[in-house]
Amino acid sequence: MNDFSISMALVDFIPVILFAVAASILLRDLYAAMNKGTFALFSAGVIDVAIAGALKATWKLLYAAGICNFEALDHMFFPVQSIGFLMAGLGMLFMLCHKPKNTVLAAAAPAVFSGTFVFVGLMVAGLGIMDTMLCILSVKRKKPYLIAIFVLSFICSLCMGYLSSQDFAQASMNWIAEGVNVAGQGTLLLGVMLLHKGGLAKPSPKKGEAA
Repeated sequence: MNDFSISMALVDFIPVILFAVAASILLRDLYAAMNKGTFALFSAGVIDVAIAGALKATWKLLYAAGICNFEALDHMFFPVQSIGFLMAGLGMLFMLCHKPKNTVLAAAAPAVFSGTFVFVGLMVAGLGIMDTMLCILSVKRKKPYLIAIFVLSFICSLCMGYLSSQDFAQASMNWIAEGVNVAGQGTLLLGVMLLHKGGLAKPSPKKGEAA
């Protein structure tokens, strides 16, 4: 049995909201820098991540309130969110590598995925790419101090990967995971907001020009 409370379930929506706000800022600021294919890939990825998180929090709330155990909302979390992070990370990578227009992911051969760590690995890989690209953008905007913020956000994500292997039937583990997740998405939002204020939507300053 899972030891969930309604308050714990409500807290689970906080990192979802933080990520959604950060993603909306990035979508607006980076729209002009991406071709249609790259923007579609990135936007689909962040939307997948937000939806997966919201559905998982909804499952927890329904369970805690004694309404029902909607297992599908729980089981789809890792596959949907991990693929979403991977798509978002690749979208930012393609943007900075100046890939040709209409960049799309090649169709992958059907594969059987089993085990939580497969999806955790995809999620961490996507987040790693995404945070690395944000660090590069920080340097281009002459704000290298933001690297520390994005690194901290990524470390929190790595911690979430470890925590996912623990027993979430205990309330204590859920609260720890909630705290780490809020910290990770909160630092991501902070870094994105500072990049936005620093002119993320504007072209990168050339050498010798002020940011």
